[in-house]
Amino acid sequence: MASRVLWKGAISFGLVHIPVALHSATSESGVNFDWLDKRSMDPVGYKRINKRTGREIAKENIVKGVEYEDGQYVVLSEDEIAAAYPKTTQTIEIESFVPNTEIPFVYLERPYYVAPINKGQKVYALLRDTLLKTQRVGVARVIIQTKQHLAVLVPAGPVLVLNLLRWGADIRSIEELNLPPVGAKAAGLSDKELAMAKQLVDDMTGKWDPEQFTDSFKDDIMALVKRKAKAGKLENVVQPEESDEADTRSGAKIIDLTELLQRSLRKGGGEAPKSKPPTKTKASAKTPARKKSAAKSAAHAPARRRAA
Repeated sequence: MASRVLWKGAISFGLVHIPVALHSATSESGVNFDWLDKRSMDPVGYKRINKRTGREIAKENIVKGVEYEDGQYVVLSEDEIAAAYPKTTQTIEIESFVPNTEIPFVYLERPYYVAPINKGQKVYALLRDTLLKTQRVGVARVIIQTKQHLAVLVPAGPVLVLNLLRWGADIRSIEELNLPPVGAKAAGLSDKELAMAKQLVDDMTGKWDPEQFTDSFKDDIMALVKRKAKAGKLENVVQPEESDEADTRSGAKIIDLTELLQRSLRKGGGEAPKSKPPTKTKASAKTPARKKSAAKSAAHAPARRRAA
């Protein structure tokens, strides 16, 4: 099954643009329990319910509010909310490069595979291999479906992975946690205890194999589903039709890479390495314009609830 393109744009650092497409790097593998009407086996979705009266309300009577103080809300119109949306740029804008050990795991949120498109193979490989050689990652901003994200661009073998990051304000402080002091002496650990703990860790150490670990709840539920299905305990459920729109966006053109790198170094105050005069090409010296996209998905998946 071909990987579905979720977003098209370009990686940008200095004056260099790499046309790329994002592909989801994960898939949901848990068990989804759909709501069904037991009388007719029709799918059941969520309703707009007034939490105080318990009555269903019409869409036109719903407004959006943000709690300012306890029990006090500020109501915002759709136009006010739309005006605050970040401007779509279709660009993964790298703002800095940092050592690949500096970003704690707690900041990592969701990974995407980044693949080159529109003759971007060479410059994609240049960025990937440079990051691998320097052991650095690119910290970037990207807008996906009108939402701005902080992200990190990480080389992982042959592929670049864009991992969305949580904002610093979303990470809770550890100051309130009752943690032992750092260091064996401060924590009251003896040499004997450390030696035994190290031996145990060494005995349990092996190579990382994700296939070794499975979701036992999912396995048990699906085994039960299979047994009941073989026993003929099946119900016919007709799902509502879904539609999808193809993404026909095109990426930016690649111009002379050496020239762009030299111009980027001059712009950033660095000194470009000396090289032989470049050969003449038909490529324009202007930075290619970024293209915007207005394509949006109109499909909505049926409402689902997971087991607690």
